[in-house]
Amino acid sequence: MKFLSRYTPLQIVMHLYAWSAIAWIIFELATGTFSINPIQELEQRTGRHAITLLALSLLCTPINTIFKWSEPLKRRRALGLYAFMYATIHVIIFVDLDYGLAWSRLIQELVEKPRLIVGLIAFTLLIPLAITSFDIWKKRLGKNWKRLHKLIYFIAPLTFLHYVWSKKGDLLSLQGEVAKPLIYGLIIAIFLIFRIPPIRKALASFSPRRLILSPKQESQPEGDAN
Repeated sequence: MKFLSRYTPLQIVMHLYAWSAIAWIIFELATGTFSINPIQELEQRTGRHAITLLALSLLCTPINTIFKWSEPLKRRRALGLYAFMYATIHVIIFVDLDYGLAWSRLIQELVEKPRLIVGLIAFTLLIPLAITSFDIWKKRLGKNWKRLHKLIYFIAPLTFLHYVWSKKGDLLSLQGEVAKPLIYGLIIAIFLIFRIPPIRKALASFSPRRLILSPKQESQPEGDAN
């Protein structure tokens, strides 16, 4: 089939998963099974999917480093753009559907709620990353392109803070709705730590093959194996 020859299995899975949140929302709306608080549910689902896709984009580099699998690096940009798409939808729902473009009220909310300030900063910083994610900007910006995209080390923790502050709970005392935000935070932290140069270098020297083969088997030339 032309479709299967054009797209790899990883591409197909990635695109299907990226669109799954919107598809499921449309299905529930069409069947009348959506939440009794639709605006809040839309905000939460789009925001959560944006963070998930952002975390998956961070996972691409460690996978390449550990398993020497290059394809995830080719899908990293698409995952990042999908994350930005859902973050944009999340912001539009909040600004338009939730607050009806009442800017004076929105400004007041921003001043009173740190989670909104953190979320706004994270989204604002995502904009230049999304715009410059294409190859033409890599050529134009040169070395500055990598410097700019290192903002992700700042953006990812901000998205975690925005998420955890949006939940009713206390992270320090582990009370309330903190389980999911804590899991997301740990995952994002691990993926970011894996990208630190010394740790990335150590991971690059690690081979999963060593977990299967004994040191004697590993050192034995392939032609001498019986």
